[in-house]
Amino acid sequence: MKSIKLLIASLAALLPGMALAQQGAPQGGMGVMGQVIFFAGFILIFYFLIWRPQSKRAKEHKELMSGLNKGDEVVTSGGMAGRIVKVADDFIVLEIADNVEVKVQKVAIAAALPKGTLKDI
Repeated sequence: MKSIKLLIASLAALLPGMALAQQGAPQGGMGVMGQVIFFAGFILIFYFLIWRPQSKRAKEHKELMSGLNKGDEVVTSGGMAGRIVKVADDFIVLEIADNVEVKVQKVAIAAALPKGTLKDI
């Protein structure tokens, strides 16, 4: 009986050491190729979610500003709607009511409205 208890005690003392020996050496992090692929994926996601849409919006806004003519109906980024009376290099003059004209920077134009929209408002 004594020998069985001694055998069980010695096995219990050896089990944690055997469990650690079976696990092997800990694995290292990503290799160099894994890091390059991860970084390239990060750049692609950043490009498609941020850079590309922003440059597309900037291009559309630049086309809008270059295409402004006298008589066009526009809305400013502040929400003011009016008809263009005069176009200069950096500024335009908007008629927002009868005999009420306001000077606005071209970059403040948010959208061009279809003709006749101001009459419906």
